[in-house]
Amino acid sequence: MDNNGWRTWAEGASSGMGSGVAIIPYALFRYYRRLKLKDNELLLLMHLMSFKQVEHKEFPTLEDMQELAGGTTASISLTLQKLMKDGFLSIDEEFDEESGIQYERYNVSGLYDKLSICMANDAKNKAKQASIQREKTISAAGEPESERNMFTIFEKEFGRPLSPMECETISGWLDQDKYPDELILMALKEAVFAGKVHFRYIDRILLEWSRNRVKNVNDAKAYTQKFRSNGRS
Repeated sequence: MDNNGWRTWAEGASSGMGSGVAIIPYALFRYYRRLKLKDNELLLLMHLMSFKQVEHKEFPTLEDMQELAGGTTASISLTLQKLMKDGFLSIDEEFDEESGIQYERYNVSGLYDKLSICMANDAKNKAKQASIQREKTISAAGEPESERNMFTIFEKEFGRPLSPMECETISGWLDQDKYPDELILMALKEAVFAGKVHFRYIDRILLEWSRNRVKNVNDAKAYTQKFRSNGRS
């Protein structure tokens, strides 16, 4: 085959590879060592995803996997068993009502659940680190000692760790809405007083205060007192 022939062959191969692409979550590459997955376990999970997406095989045989992953069918079987034992993989039984055939398929939702936990923990830690850095900046600027760790205070009132989304909500109040720390803590106290300790209620309080030009704790106390007095009258 001459150079032109090889070039044509390469272009065809390139086109074929582009049409048979499997999507592997980046989180799998980022966190597989944190999840203590071995390289051969990672490779096998990737093959299962590829079989499903490209070849539409939801329950490939051991021989199918051996052809791509290498090793023996016995070693592949042991790896599959370990992945199932560790909660990364499961086998679902399905029933096709039209054909009356019962079949099985591999399910990697356990892996996705573990990856989502890793992602959530990283997001939460990132938000907390941002808060710590903000506290250091406040301290260096000579702000009052009352500028406390907002996340710790909320976790104490809620009696549990905050979710990543809740941490982002607090960060949004501070960095985007520019609510003073003391005003956020005042809104938290109002929510506790009302027995409605959840973020949606606190956000409504802050929004209501903002609309009525409540800028500090004294304004908030006056507005709240007026609101309660009107409620009793």
